[in-house]
Amino acid sequence: MKPVFGAALFGALLVALSAAPAAAQGPLVDEMKIGVVAHDIGILGDSIESGPDVNLEVLFSPPQIFQLIGSPRPTLGGDINTAGNTDDAYFGLTWGITLIQNMFGSGGSLYADGTLGGAYQDGYINSAPPGRKALGSPVLFHLSADLGYQLTPTISIEAFLEHMSNADLATHNAGITSAGGRIGFKF
Repeated sequence: MKPVFGAALFGALLVALSAAPAAAQGPLVDEMKIGVVAHDIGILGDSIESGPDVNLEVLFSPPQIFQLIGSPRPTLGGDINTAGNTDDAYFGLTWGITLIQNMFGSGGSLYADGTLGGAYQDGYINSAPPGRKALGSPVLFHLSADLGYQLTPTISIEAFLEHMSNADLATHNAGITSAGGRIGFKF
């Protein structure tokens, strides 16, 4: 099941990247990020699962109507666990703010982003073997935050933290928090 989940996630990201942009709106895809995160680090819960995750994320240009809520970018992403533990695919809206412009010379800036959304996970629901978490539901809330530096107009690096859980809406709510680093490519 793991290879199918990873292939489906990769396929969805490729479809999103290859979609033709609307001529009046500019590019459909604003940015793509890739990174490695430590899986289930134990913040907001116990660290039970292991292995690094490969994180992939696509951020789309915000539709004009989103100006009413601060112009967040629609987001699709996912984490593929390299040790065979829980994988996830997520979606949401990402808001960003520039904290310091021209920090280390002209053009570079320090920024922070935050994402609110949902996730689908392929792990255990109500009972799990040792070394695995019972997450209570296949569909979870997904929150993330990153602190990054825009190296060039098209390349950024960032520290990334994400959490998914069912917010105690189910009997089991182990939750998974992951953290790591990513590189971003703007289009």
